[in-house]
Amino acid sequence: MCINKKISFGRQILLVILLVVFCVFLSSCSKKTKEVYRVGILCSFAPFINIADGYKAKMAELGYTEGKNIIYDLQIAHMDPKGEKRAARKFVKDKVDLIFAFSTEASITAKAATQGTDIPVVFSMAGIEGNNLVNSMHHPGGNITGVRYTGPENTVKRFEILHELVPNIKRLYVTYNINYPANKASLEVLRPVVASLGIRLVEAPITSMEDIQADLQARSASKDTGIDAILIMPDDLSQSPDGFGAIVKFANEHKLPIGGGANFTADLGATFSFVPDFFEIGALAATLTDKIFKGTPAGTIMVVTARDRLRLNYKVIQKLGITVPEGLLSRADEIIHYKKPE
Repeated sequence: MCINKKISFGRQILLVILLVVFCVFLSSCSKKTKEVYRVGILCSFAPFINIADGYKAKMAELGYTEGKNIIYDLQIAHMDPKGEKRAARKFVKDKVDLIFAFSTEASITAKAATQGTDIPVVFSMAGIEGNNLVNSMHHPGGNITGVRYTGPENTVKRFEILHELVPNIKRLYVTYNINYPANKASLEVLRPVVASLGIRLVEAPITSMEDIQADLQARSASKDTGIDAILIMPDDLSQSPDGFGAIVKFANEHKLPIGGGANFTADLGATFSFVPDFFEIGALAATLTDKIFKGTPAGTIMVVTARDRLRLNYKVIQKLGITVPEGLLSRADEIIHYKKPE
């Protein structure tokens, strides 16, 4: 009789434990479905805003409806380091659930701002070479992961495309911000490749917009500009509206081909652009965010790489009298054709 009572009491205890576990489980599920996630989006450069569009679209596809179970706070720093820091500090103060940052400089700023907190960072369009953004691609570490920009490989590939377009290049011009995180690693890879083809790399290191203008003005004043083609380094000065605008103006005056970087460079005067699609980059970052929101620590999620896409500006190419190799035409993801006036 005593034994039966003990068994009965043991079953009661077990039932109570199971009931408590079940209630906790239901409570956590209910909480998850009702939770509103807050995401701070830090964009360093307005022309990259389509990355945020791709991110939001994919998040919606994954079940995160803006204004219902997710709220975005978009801050555009306009290539102002102080503005990036202010925005990142604001996100930390607001205790957002995650910071989505792009490009390299904004990502580094977001990582620094979240040190000592449990706020994860997902970066995009960011180089991971020449900085401490991640420990490695496979194990980014800390509370960060993201979609990388293949800086060194992309720079060399863009040079190869430019050389394929204009095989008689003897002097290649690159102007670059010496303080931009990704440039050092990219140049270290580019220099030997250019030299192996007997081409001289004409470097113009700069620290300001005024430096770009001064160098180009000096070249314009000379009988010989000293260069045959221009390769854009994807940094904050060469791709800024004023910086790229000055380069395009110079190239047009002297009939020089430009090997572009970001998508907008092909639209604004480069012979081509070669970079991942911004919308697609944002979508990839959204899939990483979803994993984090479902419980996977950011630092354990492998960094992913988006596919580069080639866009040829056939209008500019025709103006320069360049014949595009058939192989390059077949590899192009998009060809911007010249539209005849109606």
